[in-house]
Amino acid sequence: MSVVWRRRLLSVLFLLSLLALWQIVCFLELWDETLLPTPMQVWQTLSAGLADGTITAGIMASMKRLFTGYGLSLAIGIPLGLLLGRNRLLDDTAGSLAVGLQALPSICWLPLAVLWFGLSEAAMQFVVVMGSFMSITLAVRDGVKTIPPLFIRASRVLGARGWFFYRHVLLPASLPTLLTGAKLGWSFAWRSLMAAELLYGSVGIGSTLMSGRELHDMALVVAAMLVIVAIGLLFDRVIFQAGERYIQRRWGV
Repeated sequence: MSVVWRRRLLSVLFLLSLLALWQIVCFLELWDETLLPTPMQVWQTLSAGLADGTITAGIMASMKRLFTGYGLSLAIGIPLGLLLGRNRLLDDTAGSLAVGLQALPSICWLPLAVLWFGLSEAAMQFVVVMGSFMSITLAVRDGVKTIPPLFIRASRVLGARGWFFYRHVLLPASLPTLLTGAKLGWSFAWRSLMAAELLYGSVGIGSTLMSGRELHDMALVVAAMLVIVAIGLLFDRVIFQAGERYIQRRWGV
């Protein structure tokens, strides 16, 4: 058996052991079933939600918000990070502000977003962008700063200037740290969106979770949580790991 398949088998066995432990705890009735549903109850609720379209509609609505907000974060964060990495004055001013704002939990932006945009889609998009783009900006900035000065001088000698310099020198050289920042920014964007949907009742997987709490339906709550975790794992394993493998082949790091 190859190493890859051995690792996959271990992951499956670990998940099955957690499922068995969950079933054992429910069988021993350590908690009331209204507080801790059985795996079968969660599966039935999840299947019913997918069959009638409620959970599917929530997933699609959340994905639409996520792609829009995260796309804006990349469009803002990458160019800004390149500028901060090359301009010391800008880094000392806007860079210091970005470091400070990154320490602010994304949910703290929600009251301001509601006052500015009301309880609307724009408010949730604002929270997602503010929660993710600064981590992308700072990662790109750090990547630019770690580029060996010899590469910069060599590119200057070869005539790299202006947009060509940023596009063909700085951006590829900072790609490993950019991918790390993009991955971190995505996790912040996903968490920010879920927090916004929990507080703002609309169609979405976060709103589905809140509906389960209001209806005292713990099976629905756990099912929504599992969907959130599954989406996070899907993005990490399919998209970001593919990018990491490309960087390992291209840069050997």
